Amino acid sequence: MTAFACEMPSRGMAGTLAARFASLVPVLTTDRLILRAPDITDFPAYAAITCSPRGQWLGTDMTREASWYDFAAMTANWMLRGHGLWAVETRADASLVGFVVLGFEPGDAEPELGFMFTKVGEGQGYAFEAASAARAHAFDTLNLPGLVSYIFAENKRSIALAERLGALLDGSLAYEGDDVPSLVYRHPKQGGAG
Repeated sequence: MTAFACEMPSRGMAGTLAARFASLVPVLTTDRLILRAPDITDFPAYAAITCSPRGQWLGTDMTREASWYDFAAMTANWMLRGHGLWAVETRADASLVGFVVLGFEPGDAEPELGFMFTKVGEGQGYAFEAASAARAHAFDTLNLPGLVSYIFAENKRSIALAERLGALLDGSLAYEGDDVPSLVYRHPKQGGAG
């Protein structure tokens, strides 16, 4: 995929200002992971997920351009809603292994806990660990009244993760233009597996 000029990090005062904004995003740590503000240099990994067959569960086939707008919107949620996208890296070597989001997009009925990981980041429990930390932040720090995950019925891995987190199936939600509704998994405020 060809990179766009907008993907290049800003320099000078613009870069300094971007870093100051990023420093306001809460950093969450777990035993093995750091959830931190996304950086423009994380975008290639985001696009590698969203523009590949791995991104099929996001509801639309994404081009690199559409992926850029999605990345920018998820990152902008921090400024607009006080929660948004975290980049997830390992504490051992700072490898980027995925992304977790507390999002609220058009069509969502309430805030969502979302997760997407690189192929290298799967199968090691990272998604569970990162999603648990983000969920705890949503309830314990932000005091969100509710949190759900919207998941396509065919996305068995994400359903298994939501259930491992203690989320319970609570109906479905049809987004405008989607042929298939998403299942709504409701996360408990207290208890559960997380």
